[in-house]
Amino acid sequence: MTVMAGIEHPADSGPLTVHDLEGMPDDGRRRELIDGVLIVSPAPGRRQQKIVMKLARVLEDACPTEYDVLVAPFAVHSGEDTELQPDVVVGRDEDFTEKDLPAPPVLAVEVLSPSTAIYDLNLKKAVYERFGTGSYWVIDPGEPALTVFELDADGHYQQVAKAAGDEELDLERPFPVRIVPRELLGRLG
Repeated sequence: MTVMAGIEHPADSGPLTVHDLEGMPDDGRRRELIDGVLIVSPAPGRRQQKIVMKLARVLEDACPTEYDVLVAPFAVHSGEDTELQPDVVVGRDEDFTEKDLPAPPVLAVEVLSPSTAIYDLNLKKAVYERFGTGSYWVIDPGEPALTVFELDADGHYQQVAKAAGDEELDLERPFPVRIVPRELLGRLG
């Protein structure tokens, strides 16, 4: 059985707000809000979780003290009608609160799954671009592969790098780090 992420919008209601998310059940599903529309996706699977954990460790080891690395669930929001929960987020330490990141991250990472790939590659990418998130990484766990997008001078994402399998990818933004996609799978690789 394949479970797809879905858009939920109660009938006869106006746009939802970030505050509405606080009253929703804690049932393991990820709830994100984009322009007042609720997007619900199932809990991530083992492969996705392994990649998130390994990537967070690599980023944490390379992370300068002025930044922090966190994993989902941790809210990134802009205004009252948009809140995302990237799989991995890097932000300036001074921008975090105890419960969220109310400023643009310097890096947001999404690990694709069958239920979220369309949202991650299109809708969420556009929202992070609108936020002004400097770097947006998408990981395809199947290959495995990492695609890197960075904001250009006009504030639009451009693909600047891609690596798959055992290829090494040396990145400078948001800080110097080397990523080898297959290594993110750990024992599952």
